[in-house]
Amino acid sequence: MPSTVSSTADSIPALDLEHLSFRYPPSSARAPQPPPALDDVTLTVKPGEIFGILGPNGSGKTTLFRLLATLLPLRPCGSGRAAIFNHDLEHQPTAVRRCLGVVFQSPSLDNQLSVAENLYHHGLLYGFHGSDLARRIQESLSAVDLLDRRNQAVAQLSGGMRRRVDIAKATLHQPRLLLLDEPSTGLDPSARQDLSRYLSLLRQRGVTMVLTTHLMDLAEDCDRLAVLSAGKLLALDAPDRLRSLVGGDILSIELSQTPPEAQSAAAAESLCREISTRFAPWPTGTEPRLLDGRIRMERPDGPRFLAQLASFLPPTVRTVTLGKPTLEDAFIHLTGKSFAIRNPDDPT
Repeated sequence: MPSTVSSTADSIPALDLEHLSFRYPPSSARAPQPPPALDDVTLTVKPGEIFGILGPNGSGKTTLFRLLATLLPLRPCGSGRAAIFNHDLEHQPTAVRRCLGVVFQSPSLDNQLSVAENLYHHGLLYGFHGSDLARRIQESLSAVDLLDRRNQAVAQLSGGMRRRVDIAKATLHQPRLLLLDEPSTGLDPSARQDLSRYLSLLRQRGVTMVLTTHLMDLAEDCDRLAVLSAGKLLALDAPDRLRSLVGGDILSIELSQTPPEAQSAAAAESLCREISTRFAPWPTGTEPRLLDGRIRMERPDGPRFLAQLASFLPPTVRTVTLGKPTLEDAFIHLTGKSFAIRNPDDPT
């Protein structure tokens, strides 16, 4: 009997989205209707996964986060269905909240209180008291390696430590699903590595995690990634499989910026067209294109092609780089656009 129950529980998706759409209302009666923030998104997150939602400005990942955290009602602006461990987001929001822990992009801590006091007052909101609350505080701080800082004021902690306190607070009630909105924002590379390690430890304790991010190093640590652009789900797969979508090695050419900016842009456009014509044909999505002032292209025979290309390039070229595809390259391949960093005030 126990094995049957476990198997049944494991088969219930941690998150299940079916044709989820959402469109913010116009800012005024005369304003045009904005495009959908989410457009027919369908995906499933398995229990125990670290699942990433990758997207630039306006991709819809912030709207999705707000919907899942029950901060934004699905109706009347949305359609479709969302469920967390079989609890319907629209009709069972209280049951959904019992399953959730939420880590917001900006720390939700009182800087004047100690680490333990922040967790203590948060625990009271969940109805915990006495020895039970004390035990939970100790376990949560131990999980993020901050037990020795329990009496220190949050204001005295580094950004990485504050993020770990946020995670300890969000997991105090032992949620089944942890939502993290841009959890690595403001962290240095060392703190981001610590964050990845603590997320792995939480996964070992049976916590499923769904995080939004625009940082590729954190996305690489996810079991699977959903790539969003303009509200649409473009791809959903493991990081290595997404990278394999790219049509070969990545070549990038940067021209000298000595001439006036307009002349440099025109020269780059002209060289891009010349390379495209001279080395045709190009499989769809691999052809040279201008992105952020650089000429970018994909070739399956990168080193050999670079040798051919070198003799063709004018002296105005400053740098040529060749590398294996990254997740950002996979995004460019899927969308034809560069990956813009998210503005915290962006509503989508």
